[in-house]
Amino acid sequence: MQADFLKFLWYVWTRVLSLPVPTRVQLDVGRFLATGPRRRFIQAFRGVGKSFLTCAYVVWRLWKDPNLKVVIVSANETLANECATLIKQIIDHDAGDGLWDELRPKPGQRTSTLAFDVGPAVPDKSPSVKVVGIFGQLTGSRADIVISDDVEVPKNAETEGMREKLEARTKEYAAILKPDGEIIYLGTPQTQESIYRKLAEKGYAIRIWPARYPTPARLASYHGHLAPLLAAELEKDPTLGTPRGTQCGGRPTDTQRFTELDLLERETEYGPAGFLLQFQLDTSLSDGDKYPLKTRDLIVTAVNPKIAPVRIAWASNPELVLKDFANVGFDGDRLFRPMYVSPEFTDFTGSVMHIDPSGRGKDETGYVVTKFLNGMIYVRRWGGFQDGFADETLAALATIAAEEEVNLIIAEDNFGDGMFRRLFEPVLARKRPCALEGIKSSGQKEVRMLSAIEPVLRQHRLVIDEDVIRKDLAHPDPVKRGLYQLTHLTSQRGALKHDDRLDVLALALAYWADRLNADVLKAEEDYRRKADAAFEREFFAGTFLGQTLSNPRGGLKRGIGRDLRRSRR
Repeated sequence: MQADFLKFLWYVWTRVLSLPVPTRVQLDVGRFLATGPRRRFIQAFRGVGKSFLTCAYVVWRLWKDPNLKVVIVSANETLANECATLIKQIIDHDAGDGLWDELRPKPGQRTSTLAFDVGPAVPDKSPSVKVVGIFGQLTGSRADIVISDDVEVPKNAETEGMREKLEARTKEYAAILKPDGEIIYLGTPQTQESIYRKLAEKGYAIRIWPARYPTPARLASYHGHLAPLLAAELEKDPTLGTPRGTQCGGRPTDTQRFTELDLLERETEYGPAGFLLQFQLDTSLSDGDKYPLKTRDLIVTAVNPKIAPVRIAWASNPELVLKDFANVGFDGDRLFRPMYVSPEFTDFTGSVMHIDPSGRGKDETGYVVTKFLNGMIYVRRWGGFQDGFADETLAALATIAAEEEVNLIIAEDNFGDGMFRRLFEPVLARKRPCALEGIKSSGQKEVRMLSAIEPVLRQHRLVIDEDVIRKDLAHPDPVKRGLYQLTHLTSQRGALKHDDRLDVLALALAYWADRLNADVLKAEEDYRRKADAAFEREFFAGTFLGQTLSNPRGGLKRGIGRDLRRSRR
């Protein structure tokens, strides 16, 4: 048992924990735990016993080398303490008598659950096993094995700022790790924006054991990390991935742990999205529900500064994908050019610039120039300036207003209570004399932005100029890109670390909201009817028919004939 972890696991499972013999999936997880690379990440469905397996692994490693130092990190100290308690219970259990009983602490050694020693360990400032919450005191620890057990939970990873803070803490693992040490992650990603998504890039070996075999349509969601055991079985018998009574997956991967009926009951309780996340470890549906704004709902094309097509239509056919632009959204999200552009063009019926001022901090002064025609909103300019009140910023905004020939500028007055407008007025008067108005926003920002943007995108009423997309994607900081902010917005308060460009776009779309009831097809028909009438008047000019066409009410009149009724009388 000391030489073979699977034999040790079998013994602990049945004699110490009084559990049924380990299932084939549990043994496969244990095999990867014991023989995997020094940096590894284990994802397995809820209830498979990841933490139990890892606690047994810690005892086994200490039995082999009592001088090892193990640090267990969890989302909070309470959860980490539960793992340490189980490790102590395995060490102290009577089933270990004559085997690993030497690991039981001796007098004078540390015995606290939060930090304890094993019997043969030589004196050291670091305990044999230490447990800590992810935001606890990691600095100063030294470890041969770091176990990161479910450090990411919804409560500490809801927003971008929280995730950045969490990821920064996990970087501390490398600082406390001894040379040739191991880092083992156990966890379930809550979203594709999970901190775990970067582990593959850092060289971690990732293994995923879902509760059901993936369907062919969802196999790509695992990015090649599906456990080789399951992948081989699926390749040998593809029918394992055929859905039966559910669209979440095929047959159960571990019928000893969860039968078909068990999984169907859990899917009913969790719902498809929750089941895919917690049992299938597939975040694609979760992301689709959590992040409602998609770049695929935009229309991307060249936008003229003065005129636009009478009608432009959206579609998401594969041949319409703009392959030159990177995807800043989630898997499957792309940018598309229009399916149809009418040959007739006419002048925009409105041109407005919106500005969302900021100070000298990290926020930007966001701006957007939108134009309107026949129920469609066109974005001609979109960006931001770092120094909101600098002379250079004011001059640049006035120049953009002049170049785009805007008729109205609306600035948000929340910051500085209208101070920005007072500073901007004299600069604007020199370059583009036009109306300058203020507006104040209220309510939760994320909800307000979603309510303004989502209906416009769902109806495919937003057209963005190609150059705007190109400049946005060229921004060196991804989180300050407008498209990144658009695709990563949720209704959660503080969802985005930076939202300046998205906020100003929401202001613009809210401004045009009451004009979006225009029927685009009817507008095209009206335009063609008027154009045909104008052509006929010009073609028949100087003729009797031309006079009639020019004055349809005063043209030919019906002749006055005899009143036959009077003649008969």
